[in-house]
Amino acid sequence: MRRFSAEYLEHTRQGMWADDRAALADLALSSRRRVLDVGCGTGELTRVLDAEAAPDATVIGVDADPDLLAVACDETGLPYVAGDATRLPLPDDAVDLVVCQALLINLPDPTAAVREFARVSSDLVAAIEPNNADVTVRSTVPAEERLEREAREAYLTGVGTDVALGDRVREAFADAGVTDVRTRRYVHEKRTAAPYAKPALESAARKASGAGLADHREELVAATSVDAYDDLRRRWREMGREVVDAIGDGEYERVERVPFDVTVGRVA
Repeated sequence: MRRFSAEYLEHTRQGMWADDRAALADLALSSRRRVLDVGCGTGELTRVLDAEAAPDATVIGVDADPDLLAVACDETGLPYVAGDATRLPLPDDAVDLVVCQALLINLPDPTAAVREFARVSSDLVAAIEPNNADVTVRSTVPAEERLEREAREAYLTGVGTDVALGDRVREAFADAGVTDVRTRRYVHEKRTAAPYAKPALESAARKASGAGLADHREELVAATSVDAYDDLRRRWREMGREVVDAIGDGEYERVERVPFDVTVGRVA
């Protein structure tokens, strides 16, 4: 399973579910009593589940990374346990809903995890997974759109798991014996415009230094070569400096749209 830092998760999930939770309707959260968030990371989704579940519901997060769990415990106060998605530390039928967000795309065998979800759930299983092949970026810095597209295409080729899983999660559900499968789409839109908040300034600085691209160096080199990666990083840093300058002039705007498919099914 691929690993991520707390900073990376905060950047990619910031603002998700803040305004629109309609795509979570099939989870029937208000009637849930015991909810498990698998691959909870730093607890962003766990907090949403706790807010939407019944007042007396128990919402638990589980993750294999103790560093991420430490952040989650500090920031939410909710119960968390350490565990692997394919070997959950719970007995059969322990909860009535198991949920994951952006987890299956990082596993070599998503179906194995869904089977484990179905084992510990007495009712529903849900997966909120992105289709990273359909991400779109619009920017007032033209080079940003081109380079993001180039980097994304290389990343999709070089990464070792199916990060464009999206609505094909239905196939893993079917293979795991989960029935009555429904899917809704949620588009996570991240918009940057003046006045610029601290995260926007930090993101621009990471572009200018090449740090953001370096997070995915392994995948990009696997898809291309070291020389191609170095050339992309050089052009990426030049683009980042353009972004910094545009922010300084108050003229920078960027919109990123990431489609997530919310797939929900019933344990047979």
